Amino acid sequence: MKKVSVVIPVYNEEAVIGDCLKSLEKQAYEDFEVIIIDDGSTDKTLDILSKLQITSYKLQILKQKHKGPGAARNLGVKQARGEILVFVDADMTFDKDFLKKLTEPIRKGEVIGTFSKEEYLANKANVWARCWNINRGLPPDRMHPEKFPDTQKVFRAITKSAFKKAGGFDEKAGYTDDWSLAKRLGAGAVVAPGAIFYHKNPETLNDVFIQSRWMAKRRYKFGFVGSVVGLVRVSLPFSVIIGVAKAILHAEPGFGLFKIVSDVGSFLGILEFLVLGKVTK
Repeated sequence: MKKVSVVIPVYNEEAVIGDCLKSLEKQAYEDFEVIIIDDGSTDKTLDILSKLQITSYKLQILKQKHKGPGAARNLGVKQARGEILVFVDADMTFDKDFLKKLTEPIRKGEVIGTFSKEEYLANKANVWARCWNINRGLPPDRMHPEKFPDTQKVFRAITKSAFKKAGGFDEKAGYTDDWSLAKRLGAGAVVAPGAIFYHKNPETLNDVFIQSRWMAKRRYKFGFVGSVVGLVRVSLPFSVIIGVAKAILHAEPGFGLFKIVSDVGSFLGILEFLVLGKVTK
């Protein structure tokens, strides 16, 4: 059995980090550690972490100034003792066989890294969480399209040797930092069947605005032209038309309001990137 290091960057995750870590306590795979990297949280995340009683795995908590998830993951890997690295987020929870199934193709020597298509929406009862999936063209209860390919650019698990060969995550890439390993290695992650986990979408309009703005502050394909096209696509006239159309199509009355709030956040994020050069962190 190869040791696994689960690396989790956190930034103001007081509402979800407890459920994430408790979920990992139920894993069937036994030889793993968890490394939390607090990326300069200003809420009660650290207080919650200090009070958690974890007995089934070793939990290590690191701290850094707010630099973004890529930098946080790189710091976590420096302290990792596992031969296999697993990267997850604080708003995820996991089936008991998640680590076992996710790392199985790697442990068998078949691939250098994996991901899972069996990622489900944890809070589908929430209207704004459902609208987030509609906006991304996803099924109502899953985080991947039905015909998603068996390879992708984002590694959920990877050998430490391959990670080091890539030189870690690009800390300046912003929202797309987790694509940088595949770009540097010239190889993508391969699907790991049966690795079931759950992910939460934003649950309030304020969270929708913040997340949309955060995601929009990044480099765009085709550079400046791509950014301008992005601005047009999230401008108010398009937001209203698409919002009303999809609200009717999906029988989700709240989607019109959701679309406007989300697109205003995206519009501001793109402007910040274009005018101020700000990249997500």
